[in-house]
Amino acid sequence: MHVNLFVKACTCRGRRFIGSAITSKWPLSYALGSAFERNSKPFARTRSHATATGRNVSDRSPLDDNIHVSLETNRPKRIVVGITGATGAVYAIRILAILRQLGIETHLVISKWALATLKYETSISEAKLRGLATRSYTAKDLSAPVASGSFQHDGMMIVPCSMKTLAAVRSGYCDDLISRAADVTLKEDRRLLLAVRETPLSVVHLQNLLFLRQANAIIFPPVPAFYTRPESIEDMVNQSVGRMLDLMGIHTDGFERWDGFRRT
Repeated sequence: MHVNLFVKACTCRGRRFIGSAITSKWPLSYALGSAFERNSKPFARTRSHATATGRNVSDRSPLDDNIHVSLETNRPKRIVVGITGATGAVYAIRILAILRQLGIETHLVISKWALATLKYETSISEAKLRGLATRSYTAKDLSAPVASGSFQHDGMMIVPCSMKTLAAVRSGYCDDLISRAADVTLKEDRRLLLAVRETPLSVVHLQNLLFLRQANAIIFPPVPAFYTRPESIEDMVNQSVGRMLDLMGIHTDGFERWDGFRRT
């Protein structure tokens, strides 16, 4: 008998029925029945009404044509740039300057030790560096757009990439925004370039590099090309930066490419 009462409670009048059933069959539970009936009213309203459209939930269909969706065709090209504390901040500065000149949207993440390296290796200020990017974030800001896969971009470059960040990305240990954004880039099957700066390399480093290459990351040690006969550090930086951008699908003419042996 009691089972039938609770089965009937699943009908449209179930809420009121349960309250009255508890009250009539179990007098000592009158207070409980009254409280159930009172407190269940908000839940009943939530179930019986639709969302913001005002339509009843039961009237909605998965084939509803009244959906306003359009293709995202006007999104600018976006590149995420992460800078860690490894030596070679000049590479990131040059990349940001070129992307800015090309009108490509950039989202910059700078670690605490990247700022320390920046001050030691260059004369550029933090404010000027951040000014080269469209938007910039601190490494602690895990609420930033680049921390989510729903934020669309065309790839990420970690330049330079320290061995600590390499290990974090390899293990999926996302303790800051750089490693989180890299993790998202991998899982969303987008281009991830790691300009690793370390020498010599230990077995641990090599295993991490191999693992990430097998995960489809691009491993790019910024090794200078002497066949171009560079005349300055800037020439060597430009050549490495140009090759990095090539791998991101951004082809520029700001550096010398190999065109066979020169005739002397």
